[in-house]
Amino acid sequence: MYHMVHLAMATSQARERLLGAAIEQAMRGGIADMSLRELAAAIGTSHRMLLYHFGSREGLMTAVACAVEEAQRAAVSELITASAGDARRLWQHFSDPQLWPAERLFFELYGQALLGRPGTEGFLDNAIEPWVTQLASVYIREAGLDDKTARAEARLAVAVTRGLLLDLLATGDRDGVTEAFNCYLRHAESSHPATQTQPVRPGGEGA
Repeated sequence: MYHMVHLAMATSQARERLLGAAIEQAMRGGIADMSLRELAAAIGTSHRMLLYHFGSREGLMTAVACAVEEAQRAAVSELITASAGDARRLWQHFSDPQLWPAERLFFELYGQALLGRPGTEGFLDNAIEPWVTQLASVYIREAGLDDKTARAEARLAVAVTRGLLLDLLATGDRDGVTEAFNCYLRHAESSHPATQTQPVRPGGEGA
């Protein structure tokens, strides 16, 4: 029994080390266009070890994207408020070019998950609901919205922000996309003065 527990712990620790190295590579130079063998060489392991711990290239990419998302929710939690100023600061954070490699990976996996590719199971659940829940709770607590309205506002914020980030990745026009985000904020403020909609984006800097 002791041997089995020790082996399980060692396997878990090895997986976490490989995941951390893959995250660092994703933030440093991107991994979305790398084969599993190329990624293994970049982080100093073998593709067989990556297959053992993550099952497939898609499984590894999904683990990286989910870990980055979780880290980002924790990192920006203090800025997710009903303040328009905080919303603009969050947009500056999310639109930072340093985060673009992770965001490209996020959108690649989004498409693969929609197609049901093996290894992407659970990705869509993790991509939307945690952000909606976190933001809706702020609207309920700070703006006094009911649960249904708060979730609708949060879902709209997620959709608009991610759409603008996709525009940003496609065009590279950070100034133009930022102005579009500010325009959206003005519309949101005039429609719901108590709710200063927050940006929520995919991927980001690391764990």
